[in-house]
Amino acid sequence: MITRYGLLLIGAGALLIGCRSAPEPQAATPSPVAEEPASTPGRTLLPEPTLTEEPTMTATEPPTPRGERVANADVLYVRAVQAADGSWTFYVTVAHPDTGWEDYADGWDVLTPDGTVLRPDPDSPFTRLLLHPHVDEQPFTRSQRGIVIPEGVTQVTVRAHDLVDGFGGREVVVDLTAESGPDFEVERIP
Repeated sequence: MITRYGLLLIGAGALLIGCRSAPEPQAATPSPVAEEPASTPGRTLLPEPTLTEEPTMTATEPPTPRGERVANADVLYVRAVQAADGSWTFYVTVAHPDTGWEDYADGWDVLTPDGTVLRPDPDSPFTRLLLHPHVDEQPFTRSQRGIVIPEGVTQVTVRAHDLVDGFGGREVVVDLTAESGPDFEVERIP
């Protein structure tokens, strides 16, 4: 049981700890250099720099509002292979600055023009779920087979997702009627 005296000691200790952690404000003192006359031996005062031109800013990415992150899981290349049964295997190369389990590219999708995500496993959050970071393997390529593209769809978009920032990085549009194009190739196995 704590007595009244014990409570008083606990309260006094907390007060002392609180006083020690908060330093007392001190009055600002002028810099000794500012008070020295220009003729002090051994010291040369330099003139204040003046800005003659407005600084220019070059950027490789568009500016974003303060505090907003930009998604950076980028699809670099796609190889789409159609099997004799009509199903497709996609080999997707992704680049993302994975840092470990807290931030990594965790999946990629194949989408039809109307936005439908094609998933061989309907319970999966992505066309291809990526189960671990690839910190020392950048960029990396992973495949997914068994993708069924609806009849009449001749173009799909491949996008990547990252655990922290979501979708929004570079996407690749694949024309399934062409043999190749910018950042993709299409192959059909007879």
